[in-house]
Amino acid sequence: MNTTYSFQIYKSASLLPLEWNSLAVDNIFLTREYLEVLENSSPVNMTCHFIGLFEDEKLVGIVLTQFLFAEKLESFGERDKCLKTSVRNFALKNFASHVLFVGNNMLTGQNAFVFDKKIKESKGIKTLHKAINQLKKDLKESGKKVHITSVKDFTAEEIKPLQAEFKNNYTFSTQPNMVFEIKENWKSEQDYIEALSKKYRDQYKRARKKSEGIIKQQMSLTDIRQYEDVIYDLYFHVAKNAPFNTFFLARNHFSFFKEIMGDKFLLYGYFINEKLIGFNTLIKNGDTMDTYFLGYDESIQREKMLYLNMLYDMIAYSIKKGFKEIVFARTALEIKSSVGAKPVKMYGLITHSNALINHNISRFFNYLEPKTEWQERNPFK
Repeated sequence: MNTTYSFQIYKSASLLPLEWNSLAVDNIFLTREYLEVLENSSPVNMTCHFIGLFEDEKLVGIVLTQFLFAEKLESFGERDKCLKTSVRNFALKNFASHVLFVGNNMLTGQNAFVFDKKIKESKGIKTLHKAINQLKKDLKESGKKVHITSVKDFTAEEIKPLQAEFKNNYTFSTQPNMVFEIKENWKSEQDYIEALSKKYRDQYKRARKKSEGIIKQQMSLTDIRQYEDVIYDLYFHVAKNAPFNTFFLARNHFSFFKEIMGDKFLLYGYFINEKLIGFNTLIKNGDTMDTYFLGYDESIQREKMLYLNMLYDMIAYSIKKGFKEIVFARTALEIKSSVGAKPVKMYGLITHSNALINHNISRFFNYLEPKTEWQERNPFK
């Protein structure tokens, strides 16, 4: 019997089928609630679409896509001032300003889709491919031609069935996902500290000493709303000074996230003399803790080793609450490595609508994705 698969593209989380969350039980980032957060507090240059895959009438797959249009972006990142950065920014604005991501460009990891375990994966991916092509047609008809299509982020094993279907796509690998594994015998922060070698125990002690005078506080929805502008300014300072950016969060993103997701979303504020000088965010995703966005006052961060202390705080909390791993994501690879996170190589697929550019996509991609040199650390005995 030849099973028929179909798809439906949704522009709003409110229109999703009632059974949507039954497929998202293992990934909070594909639930109706999270997609509602994305839809209602997404970056100004992002439009989300949600795709349902069906076997006859039954929902058998759920997909997230994000369409980014760079013309509304103030900056691609201001840290690096050089000729290559200028060339990259020119290329982005003229040949890559409309990008369709299958997946979540705000996170690291496979947050693109989930299929029902009973369906044949190759057929699901073939239907997904058809849905993406239809979405590109729909966007073009509304005056938004897609320049680049990217399917991301997958491990070496996860990418293989996609490569078989998306044949004309270039397989790329960017910065790794930094993942911290929590050992089964660790029940407290002290167990982690004792597992460190002397050099890194000394680093821990030095950082904690530097943080004296800082008050850390879990912030409620009321607190987040009260400090919303300060939180955003601290976030924006860090984001703007990153080497590369494709979006900036909406100002109400954190408060809306807390309102919808409740205790699954945590925001910790760091205060000196009742002044908010930094914050970090965590998302509970099953037995995985995902780190999210953060922000800080640069002058105080250096003096107080604030970023390093935030990493230690995230580790301490995750151990205490019994999580199995922490996804520290990309960026700041070396410092994350110094607290015990390990790099996991991630892959994606990319194609360009212009045949000539697509033929040379590997060279073009080097301008879009800045290379990062870093040294891996091993802090454990």
